[in-house]
Amino acid sequence: RNSPKWTTMTNNSSPQVNRRGEKRNVNIEESVGTPPSKLYKFRKILSEAHLDIENLRKLSWSGVPEELRATIWKILLGYLPTNQDRQESTLDRKRQEYIDCVPQYFDSPEDDYERGVYKQIHKDVIRPDPTCPLLKNETVQKSLERILYVWAIRHPATGYVQGINDLLTPFFIVFLKSFIGPNFEQLDTIPLQTLEIVEADCYWCVSKLLDGIQDNYTFAQPGIQRMVFRLKELLYRIDGPLAKHIDQLDPQFFLQFSFRWMNCLLMREIPLKLIIRMWDTYLSESDGFSTFHVYVCVSLLQKWSDKMRRMDYLDLFQFLQHLPTLDWTVEDVEMLLSEA
Repeated sequence: RNSPKWTTMTNNSSPQVNRRGEKRNVNIEESVGTPPSKLYKFRKILSEAHLDIENLRKLSWSGVPEELRATIWKILLGYLPTNQDRQESTLDRKRQEYIDCVPQYFDSPEDDYERGVYKQIHKDVIRPDPTCPLLKNETVQKSLERILYVWAIRHPATGYVQGINDLLTPFFIVFLKSFIGPNFEQLDTIPLQTLEIVEADCYWCVSKLLDGIQDNYTFAQPGIQRMVFRLKELLYRIDGPLAKHIDQLDPQFFLQFSFRWMNCLLMREIPLKLIIRMWDTYLSESDGFSTFHVYVCVSLLQKWSDKMRRMDYLDLFQFLQHLPTLDWTVEDVEMLLSEA
């Protein structure tokens, strides 16, 4: 592998942040897009000695303030303890554990299996989301490769499956942005310490996420098969004419178009900045990335039901592979979530 070591980059423009990755000294008035009363509620919960996770879930369902998103996602995933006294020590320990295991796994002697894993990860990482220029940065790509490779080698029962790379992207963007600030996409360099912290937090959070949907990525991907079946079942119940039309075109049509929707959690269908907002809600649900996601997919189909019922096989397949969502706003996504 080329350049397996940590890439040292310097930049002195990063805002002051605390250990959890929150910007220090941010006033309520400085929050963008979040009503002051809602931001106050979030800060009140986060200031508790023992965070009320259920209240945090309820409040987060309708969206998380951008400057608190990194911390709240870590708490909702169970990576960051709800006990305030344990948070700093947990972060220090888990971040160091990841940093220590990088040379153990990433720099270890390779056999054919490990070379194959790395080759596939490299292919996927260098084909980034076109809506996020930062993902074309070579340092960022190397960082993503390390996270995915270490995860794959440490989880041999699952290994690396295409689609897992998509699940890593929202974490990397949210966590990096919490350190760098709103101009992170124009960043040419990343401080080494920031990169190490972001990498470690991403590794543990994507691990937590995958723990809950692991059978989506094991042999034959049975979790995804169940989600596709459930999608078809729900659509027949909610919009029978559309479901029947899809089935009449091809009995395998549901699997053909929706496999990617389940495997990549709509990362290819909806712009990344809106996926991040959707994940606020997904993480607030006990089974957001499996059960609730299927309901979101049903709502997505219903948006264009009349139009799709008039399409033939080829037109419908092309439409579902390139949904007209590039101009969507946060309001569009929030309507989709509420309809689900």
